This record gives sequence, C-alpha cells and structure tokens, in this order.
Amino acid sequence: MMEVGVDEAGRGPVIGPLVVCSVAIPDNEVQLLSDMGVKDSKDITPKKREEIRQWFLRNCVERKWSYSIIQCDPKRIDNSVYHGGLNNLEAELFAESINGLNLGPEVDVNITCDACDVDAQRFSRKISQMLENWPWGNSKINSYHKADENYLVVGMASILAKQARDDAVKSIQRKFEFPIGSGYPSDKVTIQAVKMMIGNVPH
Repeated sequence: MMEVGVDEAGRGPVIGPLVVCSVAIPDNEVQLLSDMGVKDSKDITPKKREEIRQWFLRNCVERKWSYSIIQCDPKRIDNSVYHGGLNNLEAELFAESINGLNLGPEVDVNITCDACDVDAQRFSRKISQMLENWPWGNSKINSYHKADENYLVVGMASILAKQARDDAVKSIQRKFEFPIGSGYPSDKVTIQAVKMMIGNVPH
C-alpha cells in the first residue's frame, strides 16, 4: 500500500504562484517522516524545512518514494476566481498533482488531502472525478481539515509545497530592487511592493 499526501501553499496570493504537492511513500516507511521531524510546514523553521526537503529528495532516489509539484500561475488563479471558484481550481490542481505521480492502477493507494472546501468529502469527490483511471483497485481518497497537522504524508507535502513557493517568490524578488515580502495580502511589505509595481506600470 502506498500512502499519498497532498497539500498546497499560496492560497490567495497577490504575488507568486499557488503550489500543490503530492508525495507517495510505502505505508511501512511513513514512520521515517516522524523520525525526521516532519510536521505541518507552518510549524517548522525555513532551515529545518530545507533540511527535510533535501532528505526527502535523497529518499526518492534510494527508496520507492516520489512526489509531484504543480505551480499555478496568477493568470490561471484569476481566471478560476471568476469562472468556477478557487475551490474548484484547487481540486483540479490536487488531481493534476496526484496524476503526476504515475502510480498506475495496479498500485493500491491511500490518498489523504488537506481539504480546501468546507465540505471535506465533497472536495474528495471533485478530485476523484479528475483522477486518471480512478478508482484504482482497493485505493481510496479522503480529505480532512488540518490534515497537514494530523497526517505525516500531508505534512511532508506541505513542506515541499512551501519550499517550492518560497523558491518561486525568491525568483520574482530578484527582478526588483525593492523587497516584495512573502507575496500574501496580509504582509505589509508585499502590499507596499504591489503599490510600487503598479506605479511602475506604463499607462
């Protein structure tokens, strides 16, 4: 049985992408995540997140671990907000990420997602409708609120998603001579950066 965890980073950004990540790990090796200190990315320092990411990537080479990251650009986010809603977009991105694992219908999989919908199981149903060749054997999919806090594989996915988004924001930062912050609207540095960006746009 493969345990798959899926989570996102960057919901509702004003700068940078929305990132979704899925990870797949044999169920008898999930405990290794706990031994490494994996938990919700929000509860880990940037230094520790990067240490865990590098450790995970090494295990993808040495063991039957895999991951899939989808970066959703602002144009697609904006289009989805006006046509279908952000929850539908996230269901699409979660499905795309899971499909990117290339697990195949012959593998039994237990998929756990961090719910992005007030109705967690509705979120699961939306994702399952977009999975290739679903249902797979004895596989199942469930979504839970705060799954990144309560399921190690989802916590691992949250770390990879967070690091990928941070990398993307750093890449954007290099294009400007002023700080852009985290990219979230709650960040005063980001809001000031957006004002400066708008002021620099030719009319």
